[in-house]
Amino acid sequence: MPGRYDLLIRGGTVIDGTRAPRYAADVAIEDGRIAAIGDLKNARADAEIDASGKIVAPGFIDAHTHDDRLLLSGPDMAPKASQGVTTVVAGNCGISLAPAPQGMRPVPPLDLLDADGGWFRFPTFAAYVEELRAKPAATNCALLVGHSTLRVQTMDKLERPANAKEIGRMRELTDAALAAGAIGVSTGLWYEPAAAATTEEVIEVCRPLSKRNGLYCTHMRDEGDRVMESLEETFRIGRELGVPVVVSHHKVMGRSNHGRSSETLPLIEARMREQAIGLDCYPYCAASTILSISRARIATRVLVTWSKPHPELAGMDLSDIEKKLGLSAEQAIAKLLPAGAVYFAMDETDVQRILAFASTMVGSDGLPHDAAPHPRLWGTFPRVLGHYSRGLNLFPLETAVHKMTGLTARTFGLKDRGVLKEGYAADVTVFDAGTVDEAATFARPIQPAKGIEAVIVNGAIVWREGKSTGARPGQVLSRT
Repeated sequence: MPGRYDLLIRGGTVIDGTRAPRYAADVAIEDGRIAAIGDLKNARADAEIDASGKIVAPGFIDAHTHDDRLLLSGPDMAPKASQGVTTVVAGNCGISLAPAPQGMRPVPPLDLLDADGGWFRFPTFAAYVEELRAKPAATNCALLVGHSTLRVQTMDKLERPANAKEIGRMRELTDAALAAGAIGVSTGLWYEPAAAATTEEVIEVCRPLSKRNGLYCTHMRDEGDRVMESLEETFRIGRELGVPVVVSHHKVMGRSNHGRSSETLPLIEARMREQAIGLDCYPYCAASTILSISRARIATRVLVTWSKPHPELAGMDLSDIEKKLGLSAEQAIAKLLPAGAVYFAMDETDVQRILAFASTMVGSDGLPHDAAPHPRLWGTFPRVLGHYSRGLNLFPLETAVHKMTGLTARTFGLKDRGVLKEGYAADVTVFDAGTVDEAATFARPIQPAKGIEAVIVNGAIVWREGKSTGARPGQVLSRT
């Protein structure tokens, strides 16, 4: 044990990410790693954090993000670091910033990353990874390559299944991305650019996952009436490839499907006994994505988050926009496009049931480039800790932390992450269990969380006293 450490976190209560009971201990960090945990009252360090009365936990891992561009355009990663997140999984829902050898026409939903297309400037996935390593962000990242991105790069018409030549080209791009550092492939089969893709197309494009130790993450084909069929399609893809699958932001959408998590979760649990399956969810009854009439029809309320032709209407309810413009819903949506929206279309009972399911990870699915984003971008993790764990007692704090840390690291295969353990990477969040909660609301969505005291990534403090420190120690993580 060295006589002096880089950083000492003194007097805190450790929740280690494994669901083990909390305990009092000091935590020492040296060379970006956890060097010691225990009674270190005689130790000294170059810097110290007084964690008396606070929880010391592993840094949170956001299982589902669209932070591909934010890692470069907003490298302080304030929406995530401010809520205790130290690692983001990017490239979800079939949408990734790379590879883009042809440049990009930012068709929805790829325009969620960049409405103009200028950020789709990486001809290869390797070029994107190289820039992330040359210009690190405050947080770590684990990257997925998106099937919709590959389709747009490869196909002249997206409204049909890919042919053999196109599948072969997409498979080559997939293999190159995995070789360059992607941990898996994501699909967004619900979205228009990939809706015509057959199950067989997805399997063949994803073939390189089998030999590259990758995983398959999916925004499924249907989260509403055909949710059970979509789950079975997802599981089939995993079985045929022999790879783990992750069901993204699991939910049941639309009033007619409220309560159906009582069907989906037993199916997921049964299939988990046969193959490797993970799932994540966000702790809200409202979804957020591109604006469309089909999605608006199943929602009880629609909030417009951005509109390229009418930015002045961002943050307004669609019903108010209809009245303001004197248009029907369909006419108003056509006038706003391209645009994004928040859809209130889920039932709180389903949200709680899915969130409490033992294998459910936490993912924000936040959209960092929306003018009026869903509050999940800034509030997901503290909302789970505050509202659901402390407020509703849905699960103990140890379980809440596990869902954000150890479970996520294990599911995605992130070595030496997600647990406070000697020798592991020093990704740490210090928070006040009595006050931690979201501050972001639908009315004021860009608000740092309450109760996050300090956030440490690879041994460097990136967030303290309510603001970014300017440190950018993030790494591009691989899958073991």
